[in-house]
Amino acid sequence: MTDETETEYHIEVGPNDVAETVLLPGDTERVEKIIDTWDEAEEVANHREYRTVTGTYDDVPISVTSTGIGSPSAAIAVEELAAVGCDTFIRVGSCGAIQPDIEIGDLVITSGGVRLEGTSAAYVRDSYPAVADYEVVTALVAAAERLEYDYHVGLTASTDSFYAGQGREGFGGYQSPDGQALYEELLNANVKNFEMEASAICTLGNVYGLRAGAVCTVYANRTTDEFRVEGQSRAAKTASLAVALLNQMDEVKQNAGADRWHAGLSIDSI
Repeated sequence: MTDETETEYHIEVGPNDVAETVLLPGDTERVEKIIDTWDEAEEVANHREYRTVTGTYDDVPISVTSTGIGSPSAAIAVEELAAVGCDTFIRVGSCGAIQPDIEIGDLVITSGGVRLEGTSAAYVRDSYPAVADYEVVTALVAAAERLEYDYHVGLTASTDSFYAGQGREGFGGYQSPDGQALYEELLNANVKNFEMEASAICTLGNVYGLRAGAVCTVYANRTTDEFRVEGQSRAAKTASLAVALLNQMDEVKQNAGADRWHAGLSIDSI
């Protein structure tokens, strides 16, 4: 644990700067879209790609830290935020859908990740699953339902490459020899979407006993060949509301003397 007078090397926050629950967008500019729905917000750090703001949503403490693009920098954020006392992480981003029934602007809530990024392999063997915390998934689903957003729950493929690693054409039309085969394999296996951070975040969550998950707005569909930026704020609003719902779930658990949320607990307040 970091001393209270010290700040973490990359993200430059200390134990008193952040809430226990942190939203993790990649883009620093997405921070503004997230905090726009909060009751109050104050920037506490801004270093490299890591911009951190702490505030409240529905009177619940909440923080957001941008991670930049990709799993290496996202893992650094999780490591250093965990070191200062954070225990719940929700990636908030955009993605490319694979399944033809997913529309532009829909949400994809990650239940687990296909680990096509290399960062998580530095922690555990390839066969270790990148599973989202089920309480986080439950809260995200409840939030999407309450906000009346169309959503899909399923597996997310996280890659280190936006172009060749996801079967897209690179410079000069270059294509990875395995790109098309990978896309078809994931499509047939009912994987929902491509993005670049969720599997590493979920893997670290499980390794360290933390809650982690992800929600992304669909900007593209590889199967229907559509692309447009639509519903930018949906993932942000869903994740922020999910934090408030997780807080309510935690209170119900505490009152019931339960360690984990389950169907037998009262859901009247949720």
